[in-house]
Amino acid sequence: MGKALLVLLCLVLPFLAVLIKDGPSMKVLWAFLLQLCGHVPGVIYGIYQVLKD
Repeated sequence: MGKALLVLLCLVLPFLAVLIKDGPSMKVLWAFLLQLCGHVPGVIYGIYQVLKD
């Protein structure tokens, strides 16, 4: 899946985009917990993880 599509997915469900990119890991849990705290922190973390590398 292209990075552009993953970034768009981050705007809706950040933890799902991180799951698709990295597979099951602690990063997915962090993205989910940050989204529960507020949608914006989850989006920022998700975009960071997708664009990292």
